[in-house]
Amino acid sequence: MNYRYAIIGSGRQGTAAAYDLGKFGEAEHLLMIDSDPEQARSAAGRINSLLGTDLAEAQTLDAGDVDAVATSLEEHRIDAILSGTPYFLNLGLTRAAIQAGAGMTDLGGNSQVVQDQLALDPQARAAGVAIVPDCGLGPGMTTTLALYAMEQLDDPREVFIWDCGLPQNPEPPWNYRLTFSIEGLTNEYYGDCLFIRDGKTTAVPALEELELLDFPEPIGTLEAFTTSGGLTTAADSLTGQLKTLQNKTMRYPGHFEALKVIQRLGLLEPDPVIIEGQQVSPRSVLHALWEPQIRADEDTRDLAIIRVLAKGNKAGEPAHARVDLYLYYDEETGFSAMEMGTGWHAAILTHAVASGTVPAGAVPLEKAMGGSTFVREAAKRGFDVQLTVK
Repeated sequence: MNYRYAIIGSGRQGTAAAYDLGKFGEAEHLLMIDSDPEQARSAAGRINSLLGTDLAEAQTLDAGDVDAVATSLEEHRIDAILSGTPYFLNLGLTRAAIQAGAGMTDLGGNSQVVQDQLALDPQARAAGVAIVPDCGLGPGMTTTLALYAMEQLDDPREVFIWDCGLPQNPEPPWNYRLTFSIEGLTNEYYGDCLFIRDGKTTAVPALEELELLDFPEPIGTLEAFTTSGGLTTAADSLTGQLKTLQNKTMRYPGHFEALKVIQRLGLLEPDPVIIEGQQVSPRSVLHALWEPQIRADEDTRDLAIIRVLAKGNKAGEPAHARVDLYLYYDEETGFSAMEMGTGWHAAILTHAVASGTVPAGAVPLEKAMGGSTFVREAAKRGFDVQLTVK
């Protein structure tokens, strides 16, 4: 069966997701929607060139206009949409998808927005569509691979997750390159993380609990610390089953200290302050000054890492399962590791939504697809998910 998809937000991750849907998602049509007409045309052209087809079509549309989005989805008979927009547009797009009778996935990352989306479960059920927020690399594949690690044990009790997207060749002073929206990045550095500690859902502040992890050369030692939005629903879903669930973001050594300076200066705060009689958002100032310094360019070659450690029991004995995934910039397609990890995970879930594999309703990611099912799909894309059980 063939499906009609709309990708709303045709930037880096959206383009990678559309490519995957065109190659593996039984796509009949790919509608590339963006507020920037050139961005939409470029994305559609790139996809058609890579796939050797004419599946992708460009459309210019404001993702914040719920009625206009719903009308477009209805006119194009869309089965499922994938939101590649900043997180603050996802609630409105969820309403548009339900209104149009289309399923939806998004790249999530903001706990409150995801909770608001899940509250639309009755409307999604009534419309007969599935809504799955929080797809991508992290949140997203981090949770799915945590499920995979848990599936290897008879009684998993503790789950620890680490992930990152980094340049293969770090350059000071930041030793970091941004391959997605700056709004998504600073959102992760602000507020509380939802973890499970001592069997209870617990709020833990972002940018805390620094630790060091070792990886094979040339990666070496990375620092890891708490970031928000990675386990929005998983902490609630797995409370009562797990004693511990947490995730941390990794960076090259020294980056954490710089982030703490930014935090202490108040530059992550979204609420305006008064400067010379004008209201100015500190976070907007940070975006304007910082993004040009860290934005990845065409020459950036990146890598993405996910590591999961699940502890518990197997066959009556203490056991642990470790999952490692390394992704690298793909020279053949030109997709970065972060684009593949983020876009292709979301595409796999979008195909599942369109095909009816995910039941109707607003469904938390960890209830939408099992870990082993995902790993089988990931293998088709060349993802080498390494598993060790002891």
